[in-house]
Amino acid sequence: MKPADQDSSFSIPSTMKAWVLDDPGQLRLTEKPVPQPGPAEVLIRIDAVAFCDGDIRIITRGPPALIQGGLPFNKNFTPGHEYMGRVVKLGAGVDEYEIGERVAVEVHFGCGRCERCRAGMYTSCINYGMDCGTHNKGHRANGFTTDGGFAEYAVNNVNTLVHVPDDIGDEEATLIVTAGTAMYALDTLGGLIAGQTVVVTGPGAIGLMGVAVAKALGADPVILTGTRDTRLNLGKQLGADHLININTENPVEAVKRITKGKGAHYVLECSGNPNGLNDGMDMVMRGGKICLIGFANEPVPVDLGKLVRNHISVFGIRGEGKSATHRAAALVAMKRFRPKIIHTHTFPMDELPTAFKYSRDRIDNAIKVVVKMRDN
Repeated sequence: MKPADQDSSFSIPSTMKAWVLDDPGQLRLTEKPVPQPGPAEVLIRIDAVAFCDGDIRIITRGPPALIQGGLPFNKNFTPGHEYMGRVVKLGAGVDEYEIGERVAVEVHFGCGRCERCRAGMYTSCINYGMDCGTHNKGHRANGFTTDGGFAEYAVNNVNTLVHVPDDIGDEEATLIVTAGTAMYALDTLGGLIAGQTVVVTGPGAIGLMGVAVAKALGADPVILTGTRDTRLNLGKQLGADHLININTENPVEAVKRITKGKGAHYVLECSGNPNGLNDGMDMVMRGGKICLIGFANEPVPVDLGKLVRNHISVFGIRGEGKSATHRAAALVAMKRFRPKIIHTHTFPMDELPTAFKYSRDRIDNAIKVVVKMRDN
């Protein structure tokens, strides 16, 4: 393979445009040095980046970002984690990828030395945020603890990269990691057996990808609940067999009706609704399983006795662990579903704050808002 510094197909500048987070809700365009890849790393020219609910939380509230041990504000920090682009420079020892190859990225690169990382749970790395100064243990979560994708270039470890076929557009490629999170949820529940019932609560981006992945893996039926018919109808396009608008129908009663009183095998709680877990307990059958993906903003009361009496298992996940993104990408490559359906808006790099507002405020029914970092 030709060394990166001998490849002339990409001209890499010394500085780049990057958005940084000042006060809460305030993004500022500035110049930063282009980062350089170390061993087992590549430099990515970012072509597109999507807004995630996690980005909205970070920009407006701070957590779950952890920069230099604290809040991310006014630290020259660049958010953004759902990005894709092309490999333009290889670090020492990299032969898994080639210059010019299109890739999407996972968020998390664990320290590799803690108990969780050794078990493959790198999204739950015990050394989360320990990536600077005398406490640098090698953990990186781009857009959460280290600079992310609201910039022209980023450095990623090869373990966080996913190949993107040429027939998948840039906007669609940014959604691969979202589908990976849905896949990880189903993995955490123990794996889906074809013909089992899945309820997805909340037709946001992850909920809609949960519908798509569950259906691609053979779930039957897939039931989607939500409050907006426009989003529910997108779920129908992605494979939902039944749609429940909770404004007009009691979701627990509807699930019981659809399942002939038995309840569902699994619930993916993607809404973050304070009553989501309690409703989920009433939707699953005895011995069923619930995975919590959505973030509730405040502590919520839970009927623990019901969990015990009905032998219900509850799991929470963080991100897109255990190579789930690679398998989700394979389903996308095989055209088992089309993530592009939930892409609603595109903005150029200079209008990134507007893209943030569209995503935060759901302007014009925005779901997945993408920023193209370059014209070509």
